[in-house]
Amino acid sequence: MGALRSTRDLGLEPHYEGKVRDMFDLGDKFLIVSTDRISAFDVIMDDLVPGRGVVLNIMSMAWFNHFADVPNHVITADVAEFPAPFCDHAEHLGGRSILVHKADRFDVECVVRGYIAGSGWKSYQDDGTVCGHHLPDGLKLAGQLPEPIFTPATKEDEGHDINIPFETAAEIVGAEHAVTLRDISMRLYSEAAAYALPKGVILADTKFEFGIINGKVTLIDEALTPDSSRFWPADKYEAGQEPESWDKQILRNHLETLDWNHEYPPPRLPEEVLNRTYQRYREVLDILFPGEAAKWQKYL
Repeated sequence: MGALRSTRDLGLEPHYEGKVRDMFDLGDKFLIVSTDRISAFDVIMDDLVPGRGVVLNIMSMAWFNHFADVPNHVITADVAEFPAPFCDHAEHLGGRSILVHKADRFDVECVVRGYIAGSGWKSYQDDGTVCGHHLPDGLKLAGQLPEPIFTPATKEDEGHDINIPFETAAEIVGAEHAVTLRDISMRLYSEAAAYALPKGVILADTKFEFGIINGKVTLIDEALTPDSSRFWPADKYEAGQEPESWDKQILRNHLETLDWNHEYPPPRLPEEVLNRTYQRYREVLDILFPGEAAKWQKYL
């Protein structure tokens, strides 16, 4: 398993660099590469978590396949089928890259919550609502909601996305599309949660992105990864307590012990913290999709 900070290290110049992904605009397609960069408190760390990008990419592909009846943007994850010069970099791009159709993206994050946590918990503490949803009194931190709720958010290029009511989302994407995005998101969340729970995994919440491809509403970007979702161990879950989670919380917890102002440059990270962070990502992949993990093992 080789770590990848940037495709620039391979002599490839991305058209866009996100916190994790490098993207190449190929006309009517994108090539998306999930690197091993990791951010915390909106700052990209100087140290890498080797293999994290592979886990994220494989997890998304597994969920796209699981929901095969829902249109998605994937063309192939087989590097041999990528156009030149990308097909010549199988050793570095294998497992962490996908070639996708370009979509006309909807500029809202489609968030579904089955439990109250994160920004939803903060909003609930303020006024008993989340994105216009009035919730019952007496909910505890991480408590399960009476039923899942759709809580859209804006897409912000910098900083955190902003929670918005459904009516505002409808103004952004149009009323008909807003209903479609809500209904698909709610279905995907409910079915994914039902798939995960017997395996000992609580899917607390997640976010999706959609676009239009060939006139159809299509699932794009990533799907149900530890970066876009909260996964909690069911056997350790207790409402009222901050749950253990399969994500970068180990990294955040370590950073909170340091004298750091959450601005660049970040502190250097111990190898032990980086290894434990990778193991958390890898663990939930192995639990949910052991077959996919085995299929891509040489890249993990």
